[in-house]
Amino acid sequence: MQSNKRRILCVDDNEDTCEILTLYLGMSGYEVTSAHTLAEGLEKAVSGGFDLLLLDNLLPDGSGVELCQQIRGLNRKTPIVFCTADAYPGQIEKALSAGAQAYVVKPIYPEQLEHTIEQLLQ
Repeated sequence: MQSNKRRILCVDDNEDTCEILTLYLGMSGYEVTSAHTLAEGLEKAVSGGFDLLLLDNLLPDGSGVELCQQIRGLNRKTPIVFCTADAYPGQIEKALSAGAQAYVVKPIYPEQLEHTIEQLLQ
């Protein structure tokens, strides 16, 4: 039997952040998979059939902007939300220019993040 849950990929080098988002979004009915590097995130994004991607900008082997560009280079239309502490206006502009639809600054307010996800998945 196939699950009707929306699938989200969370790419963040902080395992605690991934765990918290997995628990919170799981309680809201989402299925969350985590990746902790740009390379792992790209591999999972390409092969996973996700409904939405959550990207941190600061990854150990590159940036979320680079990852976003690589995903968009594959003509993926999956919504991308940056969820990062990197709140400089220039970084926000780079992320949105790379193809992200939204940018949520840490610390995360769960209701704000869930609202953003719901809007993008409609």
